[in-house]
Amino acid sequence: MVTLGIIGAGRIGKVHTESIVNYVRNARIKTVADPYVSDETRDWLLKMGVGSVCGDYHEILNDPEIDAVLICSSTDTHSDISLEAIAAGKHVFCEKPIDHDLGRIKKVMEALSGSKLKYQVGFNRRHDHNFAAVKRAIDEGKVGDVHIIKITSRDPEPPSAQYAAVSGGMFLDMTIHDFDMVRYLAGCEAEEIYTQAAVLVDPEIGKAGDVDTAVITMKMASGAIAVIDNSRRAAYGYDQRAEVFGSKGMAATSNDTQSTVILSNAQGVTGEKPLYFFLERYMQSFATEVKGFVDAIENDTDTAVGAIDGLMPVLMGIAAKKSLDEHRPVKLSEIVY
Repeated sequence: MVTLGIIGAGRIGKVHTESIVNYVRNARIKTVADPYVSDETRDWLLKMGVGSVCGDYHEILNDPEIDAVLICSSTDTHSDISLEAIAAGKHVFCEKPIDHDLGRIKKVMEALSGSKLKYQVGFNRRHDHNFAAVKRAIDEGKVGDVHIIKITSRDPEPPSAQYAAVSGGMFLDMTIHDFDMVRYLAGCEAEEIYTQAAVLVDPEIGKAGDVDTAVITMKMASGAIAVIDNSRRAAYGYDQRAEVFGSKGMAATSNDTQSTVILSNAQGVTGEKPLYFFLERYMQSFATEVKGFVDAIENDTDTAVGAIDGLMPVLMGIAAKKSLDEHRPVKLSEIVY
């Protein structure tokens, strides 16, 4: 049994609490720390079976009974808390991104070097049943040599302009998941990135210095070509699809829906819209990724998504923004850290 502490009791902290309690049988949550926790959230956490709730996360880092921490606090705290947790000898599960600064991510990687501590980054989509099935088809040779990868990722509604101004931009907030998925499916790194983007959804996002619509093309080290298309608003729901085309065939995923019913009548043939919210779409993947993290601790194996997997999508996001700003393809080798 692995004893966990969770730092941060906001939306994602609650998601992990619920998934661990319900699905991860070889772990228990001893403490959740959040200086801003409400009475309502505190009561909910205790009813879920959490041992205690505190305001200072150092109580978790200083607790010898706690084996590992989940960092679910605000993005600007991820790398600092990672470094503190590593120094305290704790295994770390860190929500994406580790940091928006490549140098700070490198410091985390250096702190881990030579240690036996496990470190996993929360790119949960790798653990989704649909994307994992596409990856298996590739690994089993059913697609052959990969030639083209297409990722579609569109949110049901845009964030506020205030959020867009502090999120790091769409490429480091939203597309970062898609960059990770391209690496995961391709099995190699991107060498060159070219971005076309616009503000087509909400002018206020543009005023905040961000974009809300983009198409990004990549040349992969294998020679394959990858394409990501993003939008901050899809009127029909949360649109999450992938297609991998190769020398022997193609593997593709459809959106998850509430049911697979297709209604055919005189008015037409209709099906259900995609699930609307990311928690509906990916809830099981959150449980699966943490179970894998806990299993890696118990069995002393590598985590599925390590610190290098936290670094590369941020590097890709920076290259994508540079491409947009400079109106040209950008080689990842140009990004120095």
